[in-house]
Amino acid sequence: MEKSSPSAAEKRIIVGKAGAPHGVGGEMKIIPMTDFPDRFEGMKHCYIGDRFVDIAGVRYQKNHVLMTFEGISSREAAAALTGAFLSVDRSEAVPLKEGEYYTSDILGLAVSDTDGNPLGMVTDVIRTGSNDVYVVSQPGRREDVLVPALKKVVREISIEKGKMVVAMPEVVE
Repeated sequence: MEKSSPSAAEKRIIVGKAGAPHGVGGEMKIIPMTDFPDRFEGMKHCYIGDRFVDIAGVRYQKNHVLMTFEGISSREAAAALTGAFLSVDRSEAVPLKEGEYYTSDILGLAVSDTDGNPLGMVTDVIRTGSNDVYVVSQPGRREDVLVPALKKVVREISIEKGKMVVAMPEVVE
């Protein structure tokens, strides 16, 4: 069973990335890209890239999830999917608390300072352990702006409006 459409892909949440095959029977090593790694246990299906697949098995090994999927029964079939993202429909996403956002919602936001000056667009999120850091890039600018994801710095996030307002600390040179 396969489903796919560009508009549907925008309504998905990425939860992992397909790594190398594990063994010869089609099992795949999945790199979790979620704050809720136990979510894989209850999943019945997902998308690998744009391919809708039913999940046949899930088990954990160190920092990875080993998964098998219906219709992927050989090492070669699994290898062909290496590097593809695993996603679920937004309706199946783990609910977040007030003021929490999925990384996929933050990526692409237009960033400006509190005076309305454009700083660029969020192109990446770095997880440092203590707090995330948003990487803000702007065409024509050689260096990215690193914005710490702290309440005193990030003043507003509006997913609906596609924007983020920040109060950057003064830089001393």
